[in-house]
Amino acid sequence: MKKVMFVCRRNSCRSQMAEGLAKTLGKGKINVTSSGLEASRVHPTAVKVMSEIGIDISNQTSDSLSDFKADDYDVVISMCGCGTSLPSEWVTQEVFEDWELDDPDGQPIETFHRVRDEIKEQVAKLIDRLS
Repeated sequence: MKKVMFVCRRNSCRSQMAEGLAKTLGKGKINVTSSGLEASRVHPTAVKVMSEIGIDISNQTSDSLSDFKADDYDVVISMCGCGTSLPSEWVTQEVFEDWELDDPDGQPIETFHRVRDEIKEQVAKLIDRLS
């Protein structure tokens, strides 16, 4: 099974939603982790919009990318256009993609819904390609 890392700036919204979606949609097909260039918290609104579609991310943790080793992952997905900020070993893995999704933090809940749905679509395509 491919090991996937979703990475963002603070591992609070987008990467957390991607982790929850990938663990649900890709169960038994891929292994999933998320992290940030810095750790913060799992955003309460991200937890809320994910629970609306039956996915509980309330037990996920916000972790720093520096806590992980690039060689442990086959696929690295940057959620925020932060690929240029990642250490080089992370962008040279088997698959690297930069999805450049809007940051919903501080935005109305509609933005969280839109970004969640965009992530769901991207994650589903990624799982299809990897499995």
